[in-house]
Amino acid sequence: MDPTQTALIVPIPEAEEAVGRFRDSLDPAASWGVPAHVTVLHPFLAPQQIDDQVLTVLSETIAGTPRFDVALTHIGWFGDTVVWLAPQPDRPFVNLTTAVWRRFPETAPYAGAHTDVVPHLTFGQDAPKPTLSHAAETVSAQLPIRAAVDMVRLIAGTPGLRPWRTVCEFPLGAHEAAEK
Repeated sequence: MDPTQTALIVPIPEAEEAVGRFRDSLDPAASWGVPAHVTVLHPFLAPQQIDDQVLTVLSETIAGTPRFDVALTHIGWFGDTVVWLAPQPDRPFVNLTTAVWRRFPETAPYAGAHTDVVPHLTFGQDAPKPTLSHAAETVSAQLPIRAAVDMVRLIAGTPGLRPWRTVCEFPLGAHEAAEK
């Protein structure tokens, strides 16, 4: 089956040890083969719209953001149904989302469902609150998780189906120290 959606993500492999077992049972994206990540834009363009020109614009746009270091420092919640890790600093993720969205204004973050961009790494959703709370407590004991962010990955797939595949990876620009 051909993919129906694309997304831009920043994989955070350093988080897999802490969140992997919870994502396996509590985050549907894990069952699709999507790694632990912070989303830049989802949904992005339809797969049939991805061409050489789009890839060139993405490459140039993403290269304009310097590489950065991040720490996943604390647990966050969206209501009682989604538990996630908060990256610090979060501004570089917001900057990435904003930069790509400016170049592709038809790709509003969260399909326009939310007005604020809140960078996060989801590791549980739509499960009973005690289950999510247990996951949060267990993961919290392993914080902070430090990572170097040096690229954005374009992935394509169909929600609910495995696998989502990597279309392309785009390196960020020159390294800068994490924002103070």
